[in-house]
Amino acid sequence: MELFVTLGAQRYRIQRPWGAVPDGAGRVSDVAVDAEGRIFVLLRADAYVDPAAATVIVLDAQGKRLDAWGEAVADGHMFAVAPDGSVHVVDRDAHEIIRFDVEGERLGSLGTRHAPGAPFNSPCDICFAPDGTMFVGDGYAASRIHRFKPDGTPDGGWGEPGRGPGQFCTPHAVWMNHHGELAVADRDNSRVQIFTASGTFLREITDVHKPMDIVADAEGNWWVTDQVPRLSVFSRQGALLGRARAVLNGAHGLALHPDGSVLLAEMNPSRLTRLQPV
Repeated sequence: MELFVTLGAQRYRIQRPWGAVPDGAGRVSDVAVDAEGRIFVLLRADAYVDPAAATVIVLDAQGKRLDAWGEAVADGHMFAVAPDGSVHVVDRDAHEIIRFDVEGERLGSLGTRHAPGAPFNSPCDICFAPDGTMFVGDGYAASRIHRFKPDGTPDGGWGEPGRGPGQFCTPHAVWMNHHGELAVADRDNSRVQIFTASGTFLREITDVHKPMDIVADAEGNWWVTDQVPRLSVFSRQGALLGRARAVLNGAHGLALHPDGSVLLAEMNPSRLTRLQPV
């Protein structure tokens, strides 16, 4: 049997589970794609009880396993590929974001490992401007967006607990579109807030329920997965363009592949789902 969904004018075939993702090595927490079309799958385990294992699985565009690394990651939550191709893993409960090359060699980090508040307090996600400027959603025990220069130098930020513009209750995911607008999935306020790179509030999208992840396509449209569960596509200004129920229990992570497919990281059950254009 095959199942299909439609988002806007595009129809997709649901493929699940998809890709050579190992069973029993942790739950699929996020997915990212680099400029070469390689797919990175992040696995989350419990460092106290689970044996050390690779936390980043690298696949080709057909889902074949190419590599696996990241044994030193304690609590991989979300991650992103920088403009220079490096992979930045948010090691949430270690309060650190680790920078790796594509072969898993550690290159550096943001934050102080195992030091909450220096500056992260269980951070959630990271994204990049085209020039390499970094934005971190922080996160589970904080309500702040941190900005870093491309060389990692802290460059301010904004946010505090609350429900008003520029306030957050779990800024769970961040993404910058090609127009220089930063979207924040303000999960437990059930909205997406959109800002300039300097933190000026522009607008919000409220037709979401506990948004989990957000990315933008080449046109600047926002793709949002939430806990209904559903996958929604909004215009840059926030108009609903398409919506579908593409997974069983909600995707924690989301990525758009250059081949037009949509990749969804599901934690329960743990697997990678692909939406293939038809």
